[in-house]
Amino acid sequence: MAHLFQVGVGSGGIVVLDALARDRRITRITLVEPDVYAAHNVDRHLFPESAVGRMKADLAVEWIKERRGDVSVEALIADITDPALMPRFTDLANECDIGVCAVDNEAAKFAFDSLMRSAGKPWTLGEVLSGGIGGWVHRFTPDGPCYGCVASHLQRNVAEEQAVPPPDYANPDAAIAATRIPANKASIGAIANLHAAVTLELLEKSESASEPGFTSLLLTLARVPGVFDDAFRTYRFRIARSEACLICSALPASVAGEDLDVALDQALARLGHE
Repeated sequence: MAHLFQVGVGSGGIVVLDALARDRRITRITLVEPDVYAAHNVDRHLFPESAVGRMKADLAVEWIKERRGDVSVEALIADITDPALMPRFTDLANECDIGVCAVDNEAAKFAFDSLMRSAGKPWTLGEVLSGGIGGWVHRFTPDGPCYGCVASHLQRNVAEEQAVPPPDYANPDAAIAATRIPANKASIGAIANLHAAVTLELLEKSESASEPGFTSLLLTLARVPGVFDDAFRTYRFRIARSEACLICSALPASVAGEDLDVALDQALARLGHE
């Protein structure tokens, strides 16, 4: 019996959720998602066109209950960075067995990382590169590096270690055109299903207190000159916890809303997202 705490049920998040909810070890699910299902979401989402205008969180609950009537599901239509809801989010992090982050917002990733780290719980993060050329799946454990360590390390060292410069999927003005194109549903699904598989493996390893192995997994889906030499190739990274990390070394065990805001501002500034 396991409690899944997931933030984000967009085009990738719902695929991860669908795969995880079908695992009988998952008996309780809590979702956090603030967005409305919009017309532009239809091409890349599992929800139908008829659902446009409804809240994604409500649609996700219905999706799960239609497939797992026995699972307990709760959805919060909220922003994971909202300081007013931090006590509730903290309780959920403490209650859960594993977390999943499926959002593309940097502040939300740092917020979720802080919640899960303070609770001492493992969690995973999936990131699809623009154009669907590939994607990342990261897994985090209480004693391992935080999201800030991983993001900072990859920005500096991926090109040096693997000769694979990380595309800036968040940059609409990227130099390489292929990294500016929205990912299609097939690419999103490939990374999202890999994200789900990694999450289930981490859940199993957490139950046995086993070493989780790699921190970050990069899967290429297309050959892009100057970015990826080959399609359908994986790269594994074991990233060490940084002694200078503002999150790993500076945050107390319990993070209040105001402290979290300060930590997020410092971490984002450190990564150049001011």
